[in-house]
Amino acid sequence: MAAQFIRLYEENPNERHIRQVVDVLKQGGIIIYPTDSVYAIGCSVETNKAMEKIAAHKGFDPKRPDMSLIFHDLSQLAQYTIVRNNNIFKLIKRNTPGPFTFIVQANNQTPKLFRNKKRTVGIRIPSNKIVLELVRELGTPLITTSVHDPDEIIEYTTDPELIYEKYRDFADIVIDGGFGNNEPTTVIDCTADEPVIIREGIGIPE
Repeated sequence: MAAQFIRLYEENPNERHIRQVVDVLKQGGIIIYPTDSVYAIGCSVETNKAMEKIAAHKGFDPKRPDMSLIFHDLSQLAQYTIVRNNNIFKLIKRNTPGPFTFIVQANNQTPKLFRNKKRTVGIRIPSNKIVLELVRELGTPLITTSVHDPDEIIEYTTDPELIYEKYRDFADIVIDGGFGNNEPTTVIDCTADEPVIIREGIGIPE
């Protein structure tokens, strides 16, 4: 069955549609949604089969899936990660919500989610009300990875209608949140005492 195509406005996401998407996530569904950088594919952290389906689709090593966690706010940080020091925490706090992925040390909870011995994990708190409302209503983080385009010039598809055409038979819901960006997050490795930018993207850290 083809995915549902749902229009949501970032300024004021429809609560009924948010609950509709969350119900699908709780049932193990896969969604595609806007962020403050590129569009992303995601599922609930509590649905391993959906995560494995996404990893297989992206061609990830199942032992080291290149997927991150999206939080609603910093209160969820301690449930899944270990932040090395107060300076790292302040860095994350200053730059969230925002278009950043922070690589941090995973705690004992995270390998259970990924069913492997994952020692680090990327975390995101995007500056996009649609995805933040989804995670808030869901009550747990989303597992997320970017929607890539096979085009050699344009790496990321920005048009939600084109994304729907491509993923209508893979995802359960595609959210139309308007045109996305074609530049990914800035990735900052925070696993050592001093943070290191390992990918320059749309975010400029404070």
